[in-house]
Amino acid sequence: MPETQVFSVNPQSPNTECIQIAADVLHKGGLVAFPTETVYGLGANALDSAAVARIFVAKGRPVSDPIIVHLHDPSQLSLVARDVPDLAHDLVHRFWPGPLTLVLRRSPDISPNVSAGMDTVAVRIPNHAIPLELFRVADLPVAAPSANRFARPSATTAAHVFEDLSGRIDVILDGGAAVIGLESTILDLTRTPPAVLRPGGIALETLRALIPDLEVISKHLRPEDEGIQAPGMLYKHYSPRAELLLFAGSLDLVVPAMQSSARQLVETGRRIGILAPNAEQRYFVGIPAQIFQLGDDLSEISHNLFTGMRELDAAGVDSILVHGFEQSGLGIALWDRLLRAAEGRVIWC
Repeated sequence: MPETQVFSVNPQSPNTECIQIAADVLHKGGLVAFPTETVYGLGANALDSAAVARIFVAKGRPVSDPIIVHLHDPSQLSLVARDVPDLAHDLVHRFWPGPLTLVLRRSPDISPNVSAGMDTVAVRIPNHAIPLELFRVADLPVAAPSANRFARPSATTAAHVFEDLSGRIDVILDGGAAVIGLESTILDLTRTPPAVLRPGGIALETLRALIPDLEVISKHLRPEDEGIQAPGMLYKHYSPRAELLLFAGSLDLVVPAMQSSARQLVETGRRIGILAPNAEQRYFVGIPAQIFQLGDDLSEISHNLFTGMRELDAAGVDSILVHGFEQSGLGIALWDRLLRAAEGRVIWC
């Protein structure tokens, strides 16, 4: 097991020495964790199958679950993908760097285990100075899933990465907390019409303005299933150690149901955690529960969701109660993450 080195890096002016050390690690087949605008990523040289294999081992990730390839410049697209359609270039011009991942036909130069042996590849350019400088200095396409143990909540701080992967990876570049807090939107351009395989940081409404016939694939798979077209499609994903109870319905029905469930669970001796928007904390006064305030709007809630799961886990709760949010914008991505964290179980009110 490697000794994990942690370097603090200023996103406004990335330290040249630290970046060079991390780039050298990538060239030697090692693993480097880094911040992006979405979540922290765990990177390896996408041209080196042995290095990519180390990602699966470090995370405990099924080899059937493909990995996103990250670039620092659109000109690199031809290195990782072939037969790139005109629509891809339009989307690249509009959304890169940013939280949009495109699924394209894979170049033979990219290690097949990046894409679970399929002939497609998921690719994006993150909107964050630290990985962009790392990739530029390394001059490599970098395969990078989220920097967490498989099925755990994604890491949105370097401390989360260290908690999950210390002793399993070589370097962590600490650039502060991720801004968005949810992973990128994945758009499959090898389909006709194009389809969103995972909602994320780019809203479906924004994409539909450019792709009117856009489809959304809501199928979630299990590790043993074949044909996982993109990262983040597995059913159990983003899960805290505690049982997560997901409530859905109108707020006037959801709140009493959450209150009743919390009291019943406490009576059975279970320790309770609640994830709630700031304005809803008052609904749970008097209930002996650990409450994590998610924020005031969907942007803050998205930013804080995985941190809240991890903090309630650290507090030793047995069950976490949370409700779904409005099904628009980031609310769709939030619902997707909560549904998988709850392993597909929903309490409808």
